[in-house]
Amino acid sequence: MRKSAITTIHIGYWVAYLLLWLLVIGGISQSDDFTQEDTKFYAGVIVGIAIIPGIYSFYTFYFFLFPRYLSKKKITESIIVAIVIALSAWLISVVTLRFSANMALSCHAESNYFSILIAAFIALVNGVIALIIRGFITWYQEIKIKEELQQKNHEMELALLKSKLDPHFLFNTLNNIDIMMLKDPKEASGYLNGLSDIMRFMLFETKSELIPLEREIEYINKYIDLQKIRTSNDQYVTFEVIGDPTGRMIAPMVFIPFIENAFKHTNNKKIKNAIDIRIEIDKSQIKLLCENKVDPSRITSVESNGLGNELISKRLKLIYPNMHSLAVNHHDHHYNISLTLDHEPA
Repeated sequence: MRKSAITTIHIGYWVAYLLLWLLVIGGISQSDDFTQEDTKFYAGVIVGIAIIPGIYSFYTFYFFLFPRYLSKKKITESIIVAIVIALSAWLISVVTLRFSANMALSCHAESNYFSILIAAFIALVNGVIALIIRGFITWYQEIKIKEELQQKNHEMELALLKSKLDPHFLFNTLNNIDIMMLKDPKEASGYLNGLSDIMRFMLFETKSELIPLEREIEYINKYIDLQKIRTSNDQYVTFEVIGDPTGRMIAPMVFIPFIENAFKHTNNKKIKNAIDIRIEIDKSQIKLLCENKVDPSRITSVESNGLGNELISKRLKLIYPNMHSLAVNHHDHHYNISLTLDHEPA
């Protein structure tokens, strides 16, 4: 939802809210014994119990309680925080009434203190309405994101297909295997089988929502082996898995785009540890750390090629909502990413 639409919703709510209280004052003022002093008093009371505490509670619920607690389904904590906000709104009403209705406190003390007591209730009502509005906006935005992702589904599939059948990688690999056939047919056959396994993985495994982490690691190993054909430098790339992947599941093609980009944009294959890849696994997290050395002048192209960081990020938000963190950094001659998956997607 656009910011202008959200702003319009907020303005519309507060206009309606103020009109409601103006109607209340108008209804009360119809009494024959209603004086000008009474008008000032009730206007001050409404400011003290409805306007200022209402604004405070509304936006505290909106910007603090909803994103920090309710959206994370922390129901008990949400109720406690809501009560604390209501009580603090009550205190705000006490202070506000001393300034807004002080001229009439002496003659309307009983009514004034009764108004203070209902300030907490009005604050809660404003808070609940804030949660409804924030919930609707969040729901609408999630629907739009999903629609956008569905519209980009073909783009994703084409990008994945391009990754699967990258002509540069495919032709270079086949050419290297063809040359190797003349020197060492047995070794060449092993690489050809590895390429076949990669193609099979791309065509079939990626259709599943989840695959064993071991399969993703197996693919990465075979992909690295095929990339190593292009250089005689045995220390060109390092790949390490720390922890036990057994029994862990992962969405397919989560790590692979980052690794492909690392190979695609590392132009010097003669240096040691040009690419460093590490997967760390513990009970609650799976982390990918990938760093490659790159010419600073090529950083722009690194960020704009492959599946694209924006598209990858949106895919992660869909399959790992609130369960991942992605950091992409480049400094000097290094480009690195850190992707942490908190646990398996639902």
